Amino acid sequence: MNALARLARAEWELLYVTVRQDLARRNRRAVPMTLTAVCLTSVLQFVQNQSWGFGFVQHIGSVRAEEPLSLALLRTPLSLFVPALDLPVWGALLQILFVFGIAEICLGWWRTLGIAYAATLAGTLYARVGIQLGAHHALGLPATDAQVVDTGPSAAVIGLALFLCWRYQAYVTGGVVVAAMVGELLVKQNLAGKEHLAAIGAVLVLCGMSALGRYWRWGTRVSCESGLPPIQS
Repeated sequence: MNALARLARAEWELLYVTVRQDLARRNRRAVPMTLTAVCLTSVLQFVQNQSWGFGFVQHIGSVRAEEPLSLALLRTPLSLFVPALDLPVWGALLQILFVFGIAEICLGWWRTLGIAYAATLAGTLYARVGIQLGAHHALGLPATDAQVVDTGPSAAVIGLALFLCWRYQAYVTGGVVVAAMVGELLVKQNLAGKEHLAAIGAVLVLCGMSALGRYWRWGTRVSCESGLPPIQS
């Protein structure tokens, strides 16, 4: 038990302290974007379950690989908040409230949305590439997946969780997230599973870019303090 407690503390203490202090200081004002996203998702769920609203929500927020890319790019931001029709809405709401909320506190609302959108967009673009590769290819998809409605926050949630694990050095948790997504793909072999791996790949690239930016900023600061020429890229 002590070993588990030490592991949990090593993994999550920095993240926990950051979230606790910000929530204690600002309460609900700490996550205005997250609360807005939860409300938006709830409204879209209600509307798409009405006979008069289903077509409207599909028109503004559903993404399919068979549709023109320009249309998919316009709909992708809102598709984050359109719950998948085959999954319970409470799951999407809890994912947004928990993961988006932590990310908003730790990263800020604009960076949270940026990472969420990048992860979702990676999945959307992968679907088109996978269908072009075909079902016979290891990274490909069957042509029928072009008609699958691709909505929901799952790719964004996975991407944000992974970025937070990297940012706050919760590497074991990050490894578990990746392993879970690989396991999901091995079991289901569906579009969502492969899109989740595409989202992971995109976020790993963002982590690398962020690490590189930190390195150059650190090198420039050290060089300026020592009187040496700054590091040049």
